[in-house]
Amino acid sequence: MTSPAQDTTWQALAAHRTELGERHLNALFAADPARATRMQAEACGLFLDYSKNRVTDDTLALLFRLAREAGLAERTAAMFGGERINATEGRAVLHTALRQPAGAVVTVDGRDVVADVVAVRERIRHFSDAVRSGAWRGHSGKPITDVVNIGIGGSDLGPLMACEALKPYAQPGLRLHFVSNVDGVQIDDVLKAVDAETTLFIVASKTFTTQETLTNAHTARAWLIGRAGSEAAVARHFVAVSTNAEAVSRFGIDTANMFGFWDWVGGRYSLWSAIGLPIVLQIGAARFDALLAGAHAMDEHFRSAPLEHNLPVIMALLGIWNIDFLDAPTQVIAPYHQRLHRLPAYLQQLDMESNGKSVKLDGSPVGCQTSPVIWGEPGINGQHAYFQMLHQGTRFAPIDFIGVLEHPAHLAHHHRVAFANMVAQAEALMRGKSAAEVEAEMRAAGLAEDRVRALVPHRVFPGNRPSNTLLLERLDPFGLGALIALYEHRTFVQGVVWGVNSFDQWGVELGKQLAARVLDDLAGEADANPHDASTAALIERYRRGARASGH
Repeated sequence: MTSPAQDTTWQALAAHRTELGERHLNALFAADPARATRMQAEACGLFLDYSKNRVTDDTLALLFRLAREAGLAERTAAMFGGERINATEGRAVLHTALRQPAGAVVTVDGRDVVADVVAVRERIRHFSDAVRSGAWRGHSGKPITDVVNIGIGGSDLGPLMACEALKPYAQPGLRLHFVSNVDGVQIDDVLKAVDAETTLFIVASKTFTTQETLTNAHTARAWLIGRAGSEAAVARHFVAVSTNAEAVSRFGIDTANMFGFWDWVGGRYSLWSAIGLPIVLQIGAARFDALLAGAHAMDEHFRSAPLEHNLPVIMALLGIWNIDFLDAPTQVIAPYHQRLHRLPAYLQQLDMESNGKSVKLDGSPVGCQTSPVIWGEPGINGQHAYFQMLHQGTRFAPIDFIGVLEHPAHLAHHHRVAFANMVAQAEALMRGKSAAEVEAEMRAAGLAEDRVRALVPHRVFPGNRPSNTLLLERLDPFGLGALIALYEHRTFVQGVVWGVNSFDQWGVELGKQLAARVLDDLAGEADANPHDASTAALIERYRRGARASGH
């Protein structure tokens, strides 16, 4: 495979970038009154305004040509068709099958996987109904009041993000907690806040060997047994999302309460599977179905809409333009809705674990920039923190502004203030403020001329900073499902154009392997494994501290 940068269309884009130069967005808008109307797209309850990107019609035409020449249509068909597009692991990639409606057919190795998905979905429905209704009882006969999800990575970030976003639909009297950090502090805090008689633990680990998850799970198990006085209590207070029935049973969990998924479900794409059990417990099976329906609607839009009107494709190609041609090293996610406060962290894993690659599918160097650093938090908070850099820093960062139109009537003023800030920030980043405007403003305020001259450089905003504005009609299960699927497909499209495998994550493995060796040495009197001088010194410092504290 050749590098994308060697492609003739890529080279045409590079030449176009040189020709475009630093042409300001203000000039682009002034020259094209219909720009905002033309550069928008809408589907599945989502509206995208991408007119504040540093692109012209010629830019977009070249980007769409790039996607076609990269074989996007063929790769999309291969993914939805169950082909093993995760070549390094020999797996299909079928998170889209998880949200297919009952009766649809997707075949992998001659087996209809949708039928399997629906069967697991029904088991989850029956279990969640029992917990939510109070029919499921703990070891002492009391109903469940607290659910603790123990997982990490995709087994934590997706369910946590969705549960935070959908809190208004939560079951009254049922509290959700999430534990991922293995440092002990998080699980300790959660266990102090719950009652052993009324707490249900979900251990989410496909292999049931994940070190961080199993460490926390065994701590929770010991805590429960210590209070219940019997290991038999484990079966009433623990369920598993896993495929390792033997290990689950050995832990003490009844395998009737083990919910499985498949090797064609990547962790960061898994909230639609049994990994979404905490979501189902919080909002109920019917609303979880609506979450799936929103994602499925976006799947169908992505599969069928022309590239020029395709939300995931447009966002993906604009991202490639910003990353590879405008040299943007990062991408900001700025939701202007507090319930989406975990979305940036979720998208960090989705994007950076998927496309943070330096080689193509054939193992050759990719030859261009791939995944940017994804970061951000609720935009209102960001305005009083990192937005200073976005407006006047030496490096620009494209921004996805995300807003929600529907709001409770009693919060109308709050919503108006937040929405005004979101729109104003996008406008300010685009427009900037010239030296002439700054001078006129200060003179009108009565500042002395020497003060005006001194302050002008500090109060000029260059503008020309690109952004997307993405609006949801409402933040409900359907809308959230569509939003997440939009970003999933955006990530896929970028991976196709760059020629990387977006569905493996070998970069996660080396640290895990070395951690096992370091763990052995931390517990010993001397190193049993070779280490560099720095690592060996850190291990010895830990051992000295442990000896001094008597551990």
